[in-house]
Amino acid sequence: MADAAWRLGPRAVALFAWHRARMRLGLARRALPDAPVAPRAASPWHGPFDGAAHALDLDLFAPGDIRPVWEANRLGALVAPGAATTDALLADWIAANPPFRGPAWACGQEAALRALHLCLFGALHGPDRVPRAVLAAHAQRIAATRAYAAAQDNNHAVSEPAGLFVLGLVLDDAAMARRGARDLARAVARLVTPDGAFAQASPGYHRLLLDTIAVAEWFRRRHGAPGFAAPFTQRARAATVWLHRVASEGGALPRAGACDDSALADLSGAGPADARGSLERAARLFCDASAGHPDDFGCGMLGIPCPDAVLPRGGAWRSAGWRGETRGALSVLLRSGAPLRFRPAQADLLHLDFRIGETVLLRDGGTGSYNPPPGGTWWIEALAGTAGHNTIAFDGEDQMPRVSRFLFARWPRCRTLPDGAVLRDWRGRRHARRFTLDDRRLTVRDEVGGTFAALTLRWRLAPGDWRLTATGVDGPAARIAIAADGPLRLRLAQGWESPAYGVVVPAPVLEATARSLVSRLTTVVDLT
Repeated sequence: MADAAWRLGPRAVALFAWHRARMRLGLARRALPDAPVAPRAASPWHGPFDGAAHALDLDLFAPGDIRPVWEANRLGALVAPGAATTDALLADWIAANPPFRGPAWACGQEAALRALHLCLFGALHGPDRVPRAVLAAHAQRIAATRAYAAAQDNNHAVSEPAGLFVLGLVLDDAAMARRGARDLARAVARLVTPDGAFAQASPGYHRLLLDTIAVAEWFRRRHGAPGFAAPFTQRARAATVWLHRVASEGGALPRAGACDDSALADLSGAGPADARGSLERAARLFCDASAGHPDDFGCGMLGIPCPDAVLPRGGAWRSAGWRGETRGALSVLLRSGAPLRFRPAQADLLHLDFRIGETVLLRDGGTGSYNPPPGGTWWIEALAGTAGHNTIAFDGEDQMPRVSRFLFARWPRCRTLPDGAVLRDWRGRRHARRFTLDDRRLTVRDEVGGTFAALTLRWRLAPGDWRLTATGVDGPAARIAIAADGPLRLRLAQGWESPAYGVVVPAPVLEATARSLVSRLTTVVDLT
């Protein structure tokens, strides 16, 4: 706690200001001022990354996957239910991670998420448990790359100003809190649509959005700060309703889009596979309603009372980029892509998820990891490419060409239909998808056009004993039949799916291949 590395004097602050100016001009690679003390050589906090290096000098891809390292450094364990030895854990982290060195400091968003956990820990267990110098260093790291965060048009633009806002409140820095509140309100206004959809087309990242703004709102109320500028409250409410629609009764979220299993401030201890605590907290704060989980432990810890009203479920709905419907235990989610305003993370347009209760019968392949292990680079195309989704691929190509690890070019043009959506890709090929959900049946109608030699329709199936038939497959929960206006070749193939971040396992896939003579395909899923 008394380490000189955390006592940033005038020289360090001056160096930091100089560095920040260079960052704004895009000239600097070194993260922040030199820290006088290097961490221990074999710290478990650093994984395969060099903890002694300047944060922005680190190669975040060659040594391995940075995501698990960052997860540990978020210090979520400090606020986990029943957490023990928290002071020792925090002291060990501080000793191993002097300011602005090592992987923990390489990303402003990671510093912000950790800062939110540190501030929550202090609020729940006593502010003296977290040294102010540690919080001040986090504020400096986040502030260094504010423009970069805003330019990402994703969770960075939300998490980092939320971190600055909360740090400003806790450190009694009114100017910092005002800047954070202003930037947070601007980000939510830009990235969350009036119907609740988020710029990142991912239920998993949508959960992180809700977690982040809910923590910020809780601290705002706790400190009696002014409300966030409009339309923050309306957008937060709509975003909560959106995620409530796509979550299962048990809190499972579709693994559509990029998903790294983030769960910020998981005070209920449910983990990344169960979003009920996140939904309940957001519903109480933003909707004056319960999400149906009145006994949520995390809301109890925060002292958020449970309203009498309950968010409704069921029915058909549409939002920017998505369309869905829930009928009883059945739920459909279509990635419409319309309008496609923000960069897509996967070639997943017109992908369709179909859930029966807690079982996702027709499912997304998931993410794998952002930096697969040696020999696993095929994960990226197998899961993020068009072949990793329940949609149609023309001539074995992705819907849009990949230009880098996280970027696609030549996005298709997408628009909605009364009962579905349609896209036209950069080669002029057209795919329209419509669906109808009945009490025991899902019908999906696909129409294609344009110049192509062949197409492949894929349905990625839940694990089970599936048997190929003349028209499709029979399985333990459903019979799936595919018909077309021309010859089809059906096969039950082995694909891959990622049920959790960093995990890839085999998965059954029903593939229907046809030549260009086919223009219409109909898939019927009958529940057995």
